[in-house]
Amino acid sequence: MKRDLPAFCYWKRRGNYSYVWFIRRGEPPRRIKAEPGTADFQREYASALDGARITVADKRTFSALIDLYVSNPAFTELAPRTKADYRKILDFLRSTIGKIRVSAMQKKDVVALRDANADRVRQANYIVQVIRPLLKFAHEKGWRVDNPAVGVSLLKTPKAKQKPHVPWTDEAVAKWREESTGLPRLCMELGIGTVQRPDDLTRFRWRDYDGATIKVMQGKTGVELILPCTEALKAVLDAERARLTPHPNRHILTNRDGLRLTYRRMAEIMLAERKRLGTEEHDLHAMRYRGIMELAWAGCSDDEIASYSGHVTMAMIRKYAGIARQIMRARQASAKRK
Repeated sequence: MKRDLPAFCYWKRRGNYSYVWFIRRGEPPRRIKAEPGTADFQREYASALDGARITVADKRTFSALIDLYVSNPAFTELAPRTKADYRKILDFLRSTIGKIRVSAMQKKDVVALRDANADRVRQANYIVQVIRPLLKFAHEKGWRVDNPAVGVSLLKTPKAKQKPHVPWTDEAVAKWREESTGLPRLCMELGIGTVQRPDDLTRFRWRDYDGATIKVMQGKTGVELILPCTEALKAVLDAERARLTPHPNRHILTNRDGLRLTYRRMAEIMLAERKRLGTEEHDLHAMRYRGIMELAWAGCSDDEIASYSGHVTMAMIRKYAGIARQIMRARQASAKRK
């Protein structure tokens, strides 16, 4: 009889009595009370087997998957800015589908998640872009046999909602240099002079500036850059350092309490100054594009500009450098026309 026991069933003796136990790795043992070989035994065995499967499956929820994912190199080796952006979406997924079994997710469910956030196109698309590597990780862990997020398309931003960044004009830059002072002026010169993303401007510390160059570790790409400063940027940095005599570890952009200026607070300060000076159409990101245009006007190639801006792809460089080169050629043509 002992040899005829089905899988996961074993004889165990307690005192003068023997019992059949259902034992499966990772699951608590279950005693089967019926006599082996009987119909009741088969029912108890089937119930124990199904219960074990259900228990294992229930543990493989999206919350459990996210816990594993954030401790894996697939996540921990992402750039700091990317990790921060991913965490926002992972927290959203945990709150909405955290209790759902990973194996139950279908492509239509990914599409439904995307479409439920279609009023915020960037958010909707980022959900797809984060859940795709998350489900790839699930596939690699053996929790799925496929990745239903593969092939799910991203939404296009409606033309009515598209707001292109308007690069800072010569007039806008001149107005700021004439009328803006303090923190807004420092933000503007850092943005145009270093050609970095707004969030990276808040990372600069005084130890990164040596009087001629400034160093930054880009949050989005994780790339470290050493950038020669423009004369305008050096002037405001030198004046600020002479005024403060700051500790080397202090951030260059700070609140009144000396703590690092957040991106949100910087955006608020700059918006108020743009409104005051009548240059509201030129936003924070457009400072970066102004810097690209100035490099193009100086005769830099796309590769040279990329070494300064840290762009991984050339699309945005070609766009704004192309605008600058068109303006430059038009001015040259106009001079010849005279």
